[in-house]
Amino acid sequence: MTSHPASPAALPEPTIPTQLGAPVPDDLHRERRIRSFHPRKGRMSDAQRAALARLWEQYGLRVDGRRQLDLAELFGDPELPVLLEIGFGMGDATATMAAAEPGTGILAVDVHTPGHGNLLRRIESDGLNNVRLAEGDAVVLLRDQLAPASLAGLRIYFPDPWPKARHHKRRLLQPEFLELALDRLRSGATVHCATDWEPYAEQMLEVLSASPELENLHPDSDGGYAPRPEWRPVTKFERQGLDKGHVVHDLVFRRR
Repeated sequence: MTSHPASPAALPEPTIPTQLGAPVPDDLHRERRIRSFHPRKGRMSDAQRAALARLWEQYGLRVDGRRQLDLAELFGDPELPVLLEIGFGMGDATATMAAAEPGTGILAVDVHTPGHGNLLRRIESDGLNNVRLAEGDAVVLLRDQLAPASLAGLRIYFPDPWPKARHHKRRLLQPEFLELALDRLRSGATVHCATDWEPYAEQMLEVLSASPELENLHPDSDGGYAPRPEWRPVTKFERQGLDKGHVVHDLVFRRR
């Protein structure tokens, strides 16, 4: 008798590892701190769900504030410079940049579960070994799990602008956040931000320029904003902003 493969409906649905989206320690929940994000689980495609189930243990970590990360161990290369990308969305731009920079490690942190699944899928399909994913609060990651002077760069592309005045305190790039981030950046590290929201761009420029530990690499270009780097792919959020007629501003600073 000829056997037939099971129909797709009979196959078990991949299970997402419990580490992803698992509860963080109670003391982190009790923190009296304004957060710059809302967790966004969203609907996942079958391919994203399968990638999470198959690849999370190898490439992902849960931000729990419990232990300091050894980046050399995490990436398997003690010589690899590692930069932190906060808020990678669906991860397509991250994957493209990682492919173009095989000699740089990217630790990409976000709270968007479908984005984790999509970036894992790209890691596999593109053969990338220089990307690791973190799920959770970037502030906790910086504060509790990354060592001083451990990062070669920081990227923040199109963070939530929190446009209403009463929500401006939720914007990520504030003096207190920058002080924390600078402690984790080594000398010569690059801080690269981009936004399509004009008032937020002005705030970013003001906060970054006020730090004596940072040098604007384009002080005389367009009021202190950097020319758009050709190597930075157009992200989904950038495209949406451009479709609305927004002007995109890049800011590039270097840690002294």
